[in-house]
Amino acid sequence: MRILHTSDWHLGRTFHRAGMLDAQAAFSDHLVDVVRAEKVDVVLVAGDVYDRALPGVDVVSLLDDTLARLSGTGTHVVMSSGNHDSARRLGFASRLLSAARVHVRTEVGSCADPVVLEDRHGPVALYPLPYLEPGLVAAGLGTGRSHAAVLGSVMDAVRDDLAGRPAGTRSVVGAHAFVVGGTASDSERDISVGGVPSVPAETFRDVDYVALGHLHGRQRLREAVRYSGSPLPYSFSEVGQVKGSWLVELGGSGLTRVDAVEAPVPRPLAVLSGELEPLLSDPGLARHEGSWCQVTLTDAARPVDAMARVRVRFPHALELRFAPAGRPAAAGRYAERIKGLDDLAVCRGFLDHVRGRPADDAEAALFESALEHTRRGDPEETGVRRR
Repeated sequence: MRILHTSDWHLGRTFHRAGMLDAQAAFSDHLVDVVRAEKVDVVLVAGDVYDRALPGVDVVSLLDDTLARLSGTGTHVVMSSGNHDSARRLGFASRLLSAARVHVRTEVGSCADPVVLEDRHGPVALYPLPYLEPGLVAAGLGTGRSHAAVLGSVMDAVRDDLAGRPAGTRSVVGAHAFVVGGTASDSERDISVGGVPSVPAETFRDVDYVALGHLHGRQRLREAVRYSGSPLPYSFSEVGQVKGSWLVELGGSGLTRVDAVEAPVPRPLAVLSGELEPLLSDPGLARHEGSWCQVTLTDAARPVDAMARVRVRFPHALELRFAPAGRPAAAGRYAERIKGLDDLAVCRGFLDHVRGRPADDAEAALFESALEHTRRGDPEETGVRRR
């Protein structure tokens, strides 16, 4: 049996305000092409199908189209909800969808009720576990309020179910969790609320393959325990990651091979740092001119129109940061730093902080004039009208 392990589609997500729906549609095309070319029997999606509990209509339309096209290839889709999904909404019409080979599991009560498929070696039991928020499910499971406790309880139920199945039944678990040993990115939502977030890999023992979701970097924890990662980048902390999925093959006695499948990414990521003028003139940076860029400027004084100038050379720059070289970090809370200062000193200090040099005489005069008009409440000068 050939299984394509994928997760964390986050349909509808943007990347620093850049729309990603076209890129997500291109991934959908890629997915269908891989299923056909590799004769995939099962596409297993380990959670975070949507990015929001209330996805937009165009986002729902994309998922509808993707599932219809995958079903049309003859493959099975086995999908579970992640911490970004609304379990109730994603699970709508799941019983009807199963007739079209689309199996969606979003409820804790279905965890030990596998999707059972057959190949020439016999049955394969697939257990797509939805994201289990400890605060919501611990009481019903009779466990402690931690991710390890609730997943441990559910996996005990999975093993009990397997024990009652015919000898030689192979097993695959899909889970959306933070497993010890995984490397996180900035783009994953924190799941520590409700208990310690990490789960030992040993939780998934006695299973032929574990298809994990939640972490956005594709990675191998054990030969049979892996994260597929997200198919597209969603933060600059993912620079250097190769996006894609895992093509998993089960033989008669279990896992036989796992191959990486790269996904199409519209642009590479680049993280650049330095003073503005060298960044704009360095010929070695030409390879990043088509990349999504995060740029950190280290100029002692903040350059005027910095982002506009950066985008002349790097038109897809999405994030601009300032970290002046050699400038010490401000000490103490802001309220403490301005305590006792008059309004003019606060304004001048703010300009010094954001720009890297104090106000000159002309700028100080403008501040004084603006403050004076504000004190008088002059609507023509301040633009603020009294009611």
